[in-house]
Amino acid sequence: MTKPAIGFIGLGLMGAAMVGRLLDQGYSVTITANRSRPNIDAAVARGATEVATARDVAAASDIVMLCMDTSDSVEARMRGADGVIAGLRPGGVVIDFGTSLPGSTRTLGAEVEAAGGQYLDAPLGRTPAHAKDGLLNIMAAGDKPTFDRVEPVLKDLGENVFHLGALGSGHTIKLINNFFAMTVANAMSEAFAMADVAKVDRAQLYAVMSAGPLHSGMMDFVKAYGVDGDPNQLAFAIKNAAKDVGYYNQMAQNAGVDSIMSKCALSALTVAVDDGAGDDMVGQMVDFYAKRFAK
Repeated sequence: MTKPAIGFIGLGLMGAAMVGRLLDQGYSVTITANRSRPNIDAAVARGATEVATARDVAAASDIVMLCMDTSDSVEARMRGADGVIAGLRPGGVVIDFGTSLPGSTRTLGAEVEAAGGQYLDAPLGRTPAHAKDGLLNIMAAGDKPTFDRVEPVLKDLGENVFHLGALGSGHTIKLINNFFAMTVANAMSEAFAMADVAKVDRAQLYAVMSAGPLHSGMMDFVKAYGVDGDPNQLAFAIKNAAKDVGYYNQMAQNAGVDSIMSKCALSALTVAVDDGAGDDMVGQMVDFYAKRFAK
């Protein structure tokens, strides 16, 4: 069977890895520049087609994929004379792989449907290294027949592909997931910094903690930097972590509840960004806590 034509917007760390995977699997991929050239140029060198606008991407594609940093970025690329909606093919599908606010997702979904297409939210778990090999966790939601239609493509990108219900459910679950993950990452980062203050060995602390029920993949990611000095096992920037926990807190407020647990992680991540560490990886929050304790 002929593979659907794919459009992709947002070639950051994750998006570039996903485009590489799609090209490896023989898809025709159309892209447009967003912020920087290197990943665009690399994709074009491998066979992707570059066009000028998001509208042009949609006009060339059966499925338009976005992997953007914020809901504002997604909305900017979707709307307007040069946006995805303006160029959408009849029956076209738009998939938001980023981590967006569920309310924004549902609003865009209605606009896409009014234009004759379908909108799915499908935020991602795991890292760009997993994306390169088609091993992502994909938390999709939206119209079930549309999901069924694009599921073979999603399975080329992900090892675990979920359909989680109505549009916005994927982003809701992803925000809860990332709130929990970043809270654990911050707790482990502080634990390593406290080990320094208490003059105990970080590696020994990890050995004890990881031998019991506290052991987790997130603990291992933070240990990769805090003990082994490798920040890239968790290739997720502090600024993106702050955004996601902020979205979780906003989602809670929109639901009329007050999140207690998110406030500590959000405060630390926000201060780290304000201190100029936004582009560092989350594992490097160990340094943030160590510096604070050293004052």
